[in-house]
Amino acid sequence: MIVKLALENGTVFTGENFGAEGEIAGEVVFNTSITGYQEILTDPSYAGQIVTMTYPLIGNYGVNLEDLESVKPQVSGFVVREYFDFYSNWRATSSLGDWLKKNNIIAIQGIDTRMLTKMIRTLGALRGVLSTTDGDEARLVKKAKASPEMTGLDLAKKVTCSVPYKWDEIDRTIFALAPQAASAQRNGRRFKVAVYDYGVKQNILRRLTSYGCELTVVPASYSAEQVLALNPDGIFLSNGPGDPDAVKYAILNLKKLIGTKPMFGICLGHQLLALALGGKTYKLKFGHRGANHPVKNLHTGEIEITSQNHGFAVDWKSMDGSKVELTHINLNDNTVEGFQHRELPLFCVQYHPEASPGPHDSDYLFAKFVKMMEGQKISSTLVVQ
Repeated sequence: MIVKLALENGTVFTGENFGAEGEIAGEVVFNTSITGYQEILTDPSYAGQIVTMTYPLIGNYGVNLEDLESVKPQVSGFVVREYFDFYSNWRATSSLGDWLKKNNIIAIQGIDTRMLTKMIRTLGALRGVLSTTDGDEARLVKKAKASPEMTGLDLAKKVTCSVPYKWDEIDRTIFALAPQAASAQRNGRRFKVAVYDYGVKQNILRRLTSYGCELTVVPASYSAEQVLALNPDGIFLSNGPGDPDAVKYAILNLKKLIGTKPMFGICLGHQLLALALGGKTYKLKFGHRGANHPVKNLHTGEIEITSQNHGFAVDWKSMDGSKVELTHINLNDNTVEGFQHRELPLFCVQYHPEASPGPHDSDYLFAKFVKMMEGQKISSTLVVQ
């Protein structure tokens, strides 16, 4: 079946559909990972986006039930150069195409993804429409231009959980990192962590549990008072999609929570902490999405190869240097990749130390969070910044 991808700049690609039928709009972005398409497709941070894979052959190892980052695909659409239907993998339970059809995700193959990627790098992320139902290219371009821009969109509210829930699972696959369960030094004590779900990836939850944490995952709109009523030892702020500045309720709650408990944020959680501390964020031209981005740890001087997926970044000039310290920078463009508070037990990173897909260079950050909960004695009162 023919499917068209129309961009807001007037470009239209025609290819073959290997997913569901229908029509969907979204921001067209690219990911440079060679493997890990299943984790990418199920990452809630991709909500509202049509993801293009730069690696030319996708689908050759099928889909399995273990490599999920959420219960379903979260992308708006999927774009590849060549889809490989005859998968070969002892863990696979179905083909990628069948899985996308089952989950109502439109996917296009057979287009020049190199051209599309270079276009996005030159012009920036573009709004687009994928359609199997409308062949009028001029009309599709108009639809792309009329679709919502990512700036100003609060998508966390669309992917967050509706009610709090407990999580106690670790990665039990043969590829799992060694568990880091509660140590003898802590006499087996598990730390209670409240996890704000702005679109949390399951491997983040698995890694926190593996490090001896007992998790309660709460909705993005959960109030500061409700979180403190859980009496957690620490608060974790997850990744998620959309514009961080649009998630006003989260910023307000974090302003109240800063200083009450040890806090660790990843990706959107990192950006929200910056905003809660009085800083600003801005939209990157085409974002960082891939599994091999070099990040420098300014404390150790070491270079970490990291997994990344974000379209916004923290404006470091807007941050109060007397309160916060820059800890990590991106070596490709010098953007902010991490900071910590100079006095309060609070730190965060822009990239994904839990990987999935990607390297495990930064897994030590989960241990840092646990050590912070072990050693900090701070007020449990609500502090408004």
